[in-house]
Amino acid sequence: MQVPIKDIIVKKRIRKDMGDIGALAESLKIYGQISPIVISRKGILIAGGRRLEAAKLLGWRTINAVVSETSGELEQLELEVEENIQRRDFSMEEVSEATQKIYRLQNPGFFRRLLNRIIRFFKKLLAALFSALEKKR
Repeated sequence: MQVPIKDIIVKKRIRKDMGDIGALAESLKIYGQISPIVISRKGILIAGGRRLEAAKLLGWRTINAVVSETSGELEQLELEVEENIQRRDFSMEEVSEATQKIYRLQNPGFFRRLLNRIIRFFKKLLAALFSALEKKR
């Protein structure tokens, strides 16, 4: 659900170093918010402090959030810690493989470009045919 950013209460957090919020803001700008932040029923931030700060930097008025049914401060702290511990960065091999795949997709070879053009042509042709058939009805 979308929650007004101004209504989110940020209390003292475990994470002190937010890292490069600018890079995260750029990611949010390009790809949108991939994961919601987590708040309590009272609107207290439980998880997603960096996402919240990046959204503020972008001037967003609302952010996608999940409301957690936590029972108290202890459980909220456990969720904050758990979210940050149970993630794993890509290995250097995985980053390299992903970078290579992205490059290949962004820079297709001659035959892939030719095939893509042929596919686009037939899609346009079929769309025109279906449009003409709809007009005859």
